[in-house]
Amino acid sequence: QVQLVESGGGLVQAGGSLRLSCSASGRTFSTSPMGWFRQAPGKEREFVATIDWSGGLTYYADSVKDRFTISRDIAKNAVYLQMNSLKPGDSAVYYCAATLSGRFRLPSVRAAYDYWGQGTQVTVSS
Repeated sequence: QVQLVESGGGLVQAGGSLRLSCSASGRTFSTSPMGWFRQAPGKEREFVATIDWSGGLTYYADSVKDRFTISRDIAKNAVYLQMNSLKPGDSAVYYCAATLSGRFRLPSVRAAYDYWGQGTQVTVSS
């Protein structure tokens, strides 16, 4: 049974930083991309960042570019999201996502991912 478990969310003041972690079990994702999405109350789940199988290529939503950094540890079957200069608009539940498909190197749509974590809450106060 595949499980993705996020951690690292919390409450932080605007301008602060948080580092989210996502640990995968039940299957290795070392040959496929992984990603982060987020969902604020009353809004659709939106793409945040993705990283290719090697960890050498990344792609970000414009809203987080230059503030967030996605990385992965293939040996640990984990992916991370370093979030700096946080804004109140970044408040949301953040979800880790993984896919078994190597069809797309940096997928940014929900439909491209097969597995999802339960989410971790990030709240940024002004």
